[in-house]
Amino acid sequence: MPRYALKIEYDGRPFCGWQRQATLPSVQGAIEAALAKLEHDLPSIGAAGRTDTGVHATAQVAHCDMRRDWNPFRLMEALNHHLRPAPVAILACAQVDEGFHARFSATERRYLFRLLARRAPPTFAAGQVWHIRHALQLAPMQQAATHLLGLHDFTTFRASQCQAASPCKTLDALDITCEDLPEGQEFRFSLRARSFLHNQVRSIVGTLERVGAGAWAPEDVKTALDARDRTACGPVSPPDGLYLTGVGYPSDPFAA
Repeated sequence: MPRYALKIEYDGRPFCGWQRQATLPSVQGAIEAALAKLEHDLPSIGAAGRTDTGVHATAQVAHCDMRRDWNPFRLMEALNHHLRPAPVAILACAQVDEGFHARFSATERRYLFRLLARRAPPTFAAGQVWHIRHALQLAPMQQAATHLLGLHDFTTFRASQCQAASPCKTLDALDITCEDLPEGQEFRFSLRARSFLHNQVRSIVGTLERVGAGAWAPEDVKTALDARDRTACGPVSPPDGLYLTGVGYPSDPFAA
């Protein structure tokens, strides 16, 4: 069976997350339903990351096995036709070696978190940013972020129901930028690692927000990390502002 890699964009708001659910809408379920319109009884698709309820993606990667030898462009077009009107789009499709696996072949994941700080609620970006009504300071958050870079035990920053075998992860990048907007600011947190723990990004951003608000000192983040205790974590941010923005592989399957 020929194998194809799919680059996928989706708005996570209508879905219970990536993973297929028996009675709830999911991104995986939507794509597998579209595939079923093309060929029956196909194997389940696999993804680079199982995003949670309400989390978005601009470049999720999944793989699927087909019986026919599809032209990748035609497969992409057919899937996008059958995915309508769900807020899911196949951005690119490429035939790959049968050894390619969207999850296990990946060497890094990249996430972006958007935080809007202003008194007025968002209109166009509602459900796509974390909206807070108070001001934040960029420099203290950037200082606090340095304590999280590198290899650490991230027990403090993972969900209690996380199923990862080890809490130890290497955070390769955590960059925070700020853009001035009319009557407010948008803060962007860009994170990169080989893999992440369940709720790790949202726990980190929620904790750093406390630093930006002045409720925590930058050094308090190191104290929380060293505690290796979930109760030492700051508030967990909502899923609204979180995006899976890229997945790295030894060889880019979508390279021309």
